[in-house]
Amino acid sequence: MMVEKFGISQPVRRREDTRLLNGRGTFADDVNLDGQAYASFVRSQVAHGTIRKIETEAARNAPGVIGVFTGADLVAAGLHGQVPRDLLPGFVPTPTPRPGLADTFVRHVGEPVAVVIAETRAQADDATDLVEVDIEELPAAIEITDALAPGAPVIWPEAPGNVCQEWTHGDRDAADRAFADAAHVTRLQLRNNRVVVNPMEVRTSLAEYDSADERYTLTCASQGVHYMHEVLSEQMLRIPGEKLRVRTHDVGGGFGVKEQPYPEDAAVLFAAKAVGRPVKWTGSRIEHFLSDNQARDANIDAALALDAEGNFLALRVTVDDAMGAYYAGHGPFISVRNMTNGLPLVYRTPILDVTVRLVFTNTGSVGPYRGAGREQAALIVERLIDETARETGQDPVELRRRNFIPPSAMPYETPAGRTYDSGEFQAVLEKAVKTADWGGYEARQRASAAAGKLRGRGLASCMECVGAVPFEGAILRFSEDDKLDLVVASQSQGQGHETSFVQVVAERLGIPNEAISLRQGDSDDVPIGLATIGSRSMIMTGSAISNTCDAVIEKGIALAAHVMEAAVADIEFTDGTFRVAGTDREIAIMELASSARTLRLSPDDTPDNLPESLDSEEEFRATDQYFPNGCHICEIEIDPETGTIVVDSYVAIDDVGTVINPMIVHGQVHGGVAQGIGQALMENSVFDATGQLLTGSFMDYAMPRARDIPSMTTDFHPVPSPANPLGVKGIGEAGMVGAIPAVMNAIADALATQGGRVDFDMPATPEKIWRSLANAAQN
Repeated sequence: MMVEKFGISQPVRRREDTRLLNGRGTFADDVNLDGQAYASFVRSQVAHGTIRKIETEAARNAPGVIGVFTGADLVAAGLHGQVPRDLLPGFVPTPTPRPGLADTFVRHVGEPVAVVIAETRAQADDATDLVEVDIEELPAAIEITDALAPGAPVIWPEAPGNVCQEWTHGDRDAADRAFADAAHVTRLQLRNNRVVVNPMEVRTSLAEYDSADERYTLTCASQGVHYMHEVLSEQMLRIPGEKLRVRTHDVGGGFGVKEQPYPEDAAVLFAAKAVGRPVKWTGSRIEHFLSDNQARDANIDAALALDAEGNFLALRVTVDDAMGAYYAGHGPFISVRNMTNGLPLVYRTPILDVTVRLVFTNTGSVGPYRGAGREQAALIVERLIDETARETGQDPVELRRRNFIPPSAMPYETPAGRTYDSGEFQAVLEKAVKTADWGGYEARQRASAAAGKLRGRGLASCMECVGAVPFEGAILRFSEDDKLDLVVASQSQGQGHETSFVQVVAERLGIPNEAISLRQGDSDDVPIGLATIGSRSMIMTGSAISNTCDAVIEKGIALAAHVMEAAVADIEFTDGTFRVAGTDREIAIMELASSARTLRLSPDDTPDNLPESLDSEEEFRATDQYFPNGCHICEIEIDPETGTIVVDSYVAIDDVGTVINPMIVHGQVHGGVAQGIGQALMENSVFDATGQLLTGSFMDYAMPRARDIPSMTTDFHPVPSPANPLGVKGIGEAGMVGAIPAVMNAIADALATQGGRVDFDMPATPEKIWRSLANAAQN
């Protein structure tokens, strides 16, 4: 009964919510240390320039100031900049170190150039105004087109023409032949607009240095302590790994922006050692807008070739993708691998021809954000399909049906080099079409017209290549008070790990939910792993937990056989109890864990090959990504007088494999759809020609509110993956990946009823909609 209520596939309420909603969470800014000082950063006011001089004397003499440091101090101490990782065979990123504090050049507005350490935060903030920074301003390249123009300002000499990498994939000659022979070719120019990643919690860094042990400790909001630890120790501090500890407590959202260290992390670690005291920095929301990684920012040319029957022949995609002034963690990986892997989506597209140019611009760095390249692939292909249907007079649903990869083709190797292990793509679409009442649309369209509104509908069949291989670990430790500690390297930022990971243990070991606790966020304690990114946590960590449960059961069988004086082959394990088959002899798992501790006290009476305890640590390794998929259908209404859009209804049917906790998974889809609607309709990061961020706060940067988000219908069509023990596929990206193309297709459909087109970039603001309708009326 306990497993039925709290095990896999049960809608268990999130355990962490009681603690968090009652203000008992511990976030990075809640942590304080005795004697801590406070940091405040001086940031560049220009987008590009040479640092001639930084005058710090007045700031050093200000009340409460303990120290003022510049990039020269960090260089003298042996600190280095963060450099991009070599993520793919044949992909050699330009070496462009991102320093803790700029020393010679500044390359974007908001780049830190000095840090003030003081007794209070207010004193540190005040003293930053006294630091005089003399920068010789240089011409800047802000937009992608600016950076690629002949004679553009040189951002990095190592990247001629500001192209830091050009990457190709596919068969260009075969694509040329397919396009030449095609009965129809659809072409689109698209823009994946730049957005700000906005979790509720901004970043905090609390640094300590133990001079006796020569060891640093960083407490921060992160998406995984191991990746933070690796980059800081190996790249920036250049110290042995055991000389750094990274700790993370509760995290108020991440979405990709907290996956990597930032310059401020290295600077406060340096400062803590320099002043001999703990140093704390908490960024403001304005600093977050200026200096944290933003996302998207790509110019796209795409074309789809079809034969006379409407079969896809080839897809050609050329992308110029902004990286900002510095590579950001997995930024290049997103643009190159994630997007390319996703382009085949759920269709039989035999030929792929992809060219991606990664372009430096004098703006903040571009990094991962929910979707992380997959939303770009879906936007490209799904917009092309709907446009093809309009141009050729075909039904967009039927066009998709004709080109779906059938279940009988699994495993299916795509032209992007991935092998899909499972999927029933048409069945997912049919369920979405039925749920959305596709056949009743014309009646709703007439009702909207009678009210003076334009109605449109958009469909998007999506695929997210996720999982971020290669490995993740899990530890199970039995305590003396009949409790079980689950220790993982994945870091929850709102995903509900404290609930869903525990459900896996409860299901496998039959241990009461309340007896299991989750530990995470300490590089000294957690097992091997990477981070919570790319919808990988339940796939990788959940599978590692499952494997660790197997190890516990295997040890338990051996111990139970010894304790109950039976043969190992006669021991069965069900519902948390080891039994001797065919008898009434049994022992509960927690009692057995206690017995194992007792046996350790009598080693002379214990066989040498008997496990010392039930405590276990195992890992899970994957060789390929995983392939959740779905079909999203959106209906919108436009007021032609004002261009205002209302998202009237939204249906999302997703195949995420085994659904561990339906309540949490529904919530993941809801949140992703809300963020996708935000990018499609209102969110946009805007710079002026000099690189000043014009949308630098919530006064200027529009975010979706509750009134902008419709009541959604979400459901699942689970086809378990055969490639991991839980059968899961991942859910984190699904809502975002489906929402952006579904919303934009709905807008295009509504405009087409008036002879209009989506001849504008996202976001689809009321002004753009109104102008498009006005132009259509004139023409």
